[in-house]
Amino acid sequence: MTHTLSTESVIYDFNKTHAQVKSVKTGETIEISTYDCFENQIQSEDTEITGIDWNRVNPATGPIYVEGAMPGDVLKVKIEKLEIGNQGVMVVGPELGVMGHRLKEMESKVIPIQDGKAIFNHIEIPLNPMIGVIGVAPEGEGVSCGTPGAHGGNMDNKMITEGATLYFPVAVEGALFGLGDFHAAMGDGEVSVSGIEVPGKATVTLEVLKEERVVQPMLENNEVVTQIASSQTLEEAVKIATELMIDRIVEKTGMSVSEVTMLMSAVGQVEICQVVDPLMTVRFVVPKWLEEKFGVRLIG
Repeated sequence: MTHTLSTESVIYDFNKTHAQVKSVKTGETIEISTYDCFENQIQSEDTEITGIDWNRVNPATGPIYVEGAMPGDVLKVKIEKLEIGNQGVMVVGPELGVMGHRLKEMESKVIPIQDGKAIFNHIEIPLNPMIGVIGVAPEGEGVSCGTPGAHGGNMDNKMITEGATLYFPVAVEGALFGLGDFHAAMGDGEVSVSGIEVPGKATVTLEVLKEERVVQPMLENNEVVTQIASSQTLEEAVKIATELMIDRIVEKTGMSVSEVTMLMSAVGQVEICQVVDPLMTVRFVVPKWLEEKFGVRLIG
């Protein structure tokens, strides 16, 4: 059975106080419809950007209560299918993103999605559809959908796409899962503060893991296992992601910290997800062939 959830149910922060709008059993699949990050308020370049409701930015559809999920568990989220709309939008403006200090006014660009390409002026951009905002409710106060953290949120990680599986630390009963902020294409860093923002649908399978533990979100696909981390600075985020991954490998394999550190310096990759949100996000990437050499799975 596949459940469905429409854009009638949106949240602007991940918060344990939100009432659930859908309940699913562990292992069930749900199709979730989303607005774009501006809640579809920008439909043409004639839209006055300063006139949109900025309180309705980065909505996530949800929250979804996953039966059996309890604090200390892990919520496994497999992205079965990802569909995007036929029109995207991008914005730039003063004090936004890396170049905001040189921009004088807000500007937007509407970008058609045609034949598997995004049309930027006359440049055809290959698509890499991905999910910007995805996560669960944190233990403490709510966190804006525009901010990443240990609960997930606005990680803007281009690996969060069809075929990927994510793992979130459950902090509240039912997990209270949600997602939104799809992009038709986005480069690492998301330097302007927006990818090609699009509405869409994601079909995901939600499963509660009782024997697994994660501190910050993890992601795997057919090629790699990654540790995601967000913090005030890139340097701090890199330290968190690297140490969490090394500690995991030490625990799973019995190797020493020194050996794993050397190994990760040889084959691990530190990659930037985004540098424009209130916290910075990185991923530490390990090739899956290492799991075969270790004879263990690192997650899941």
